[in-house]
Amino acid sequence: MLARIDTLWPSLGPAGQRIADFIAKHPQEVVHMSVSEVAERTKSSEGSVVGLCKNLGATGFQQIKIALAQELVQPVQFIHEDLVKKDTVEATVRKIFQSNVQTLRDTQAALDVSAMAKAVQLIKKARRIEIYGIGSAATIAEDAHYRMLRIGIDAKVVVDSHIQAISASLTGPDVATLTISHSGSSHETVLATRLAKEAGASTICITNFGKSPIQAFADVLLFTMARETSFRTEAMTSRLAQLAIIDALIACLALADYEKSVRTLRKTFDVLSTKRY
Repeated sequence: MLARIDTLWPSLGPAGQRIADFIAKHPQEVVHMSVSEVAERTKSSEGSVVGLCKNLGATGFQQIKIALAQELVQPVQFIHEDLVKKDTVEATVRKIFQSNVQTLRDTQAALDVSAMAKAVQLIKKARRIEIYGIGSAATIAEDAHYRMLRIGIDAKVVVDSHIQAISASLTGPDVATLTISHSGSSHETVLATRLAKEAGASTICITNFGKSPIQAFADVLLFTMARETSFRTEAMTSRLAQLAIIDALIACLALADYEKSVRTLRKTFDVLSTKRY
């Protein structure tokens, strides 16, 4: 990738050359950055960053980060950044658990409780909740949907990108959306959040700390603090942080409408008990 940048550089415009220079000189930093952060550091637009990525033969900025990481890191770090190839089972387990515990601590420290309180209020006053997630975030979105149903909140989850776009465009001021995206840069969930925002819906996003495109369309941001986007496309520690935020959100919602929540939990518990022997 660095060789491609060097070859392509003379044919680029001024903005493209600034971005290419920054990536070539700071590859270790770039693998930890979002497209918005690179745009800000190079005094260019996100579109210019994505345009350079496509000129380099990539589908987007995330693929550039992965390509750079392949040139910079040991292959074992694609499994987990803290591992080395010769780690024993004991060492592997210890490192993974330590990483997960640290992620939860960091997320708790980064989480804005006033933003959580605002998210609770937006969900409480909404007639309906829509929950969006793609890829590894889809299972988190489905869990949030299940948890909301258990306390009597009218919610639906949409994990197909086409249906997300249609459904988001048909929301309105009486709808609140919850989008889960670790990178905050996935085209599908950014689009769904933007369409919901434009339709007048209240938009809540769970995303990793740092600048990202989705933040421009979010009324409320609930930040996680997880490191895996440096080298991997699949989430590991971020899932725990996202689930922890959802646990806290559901608990706050249940306490905000205590009698209804307890009544619904009892009713759904009775229903679910018929599923057990």
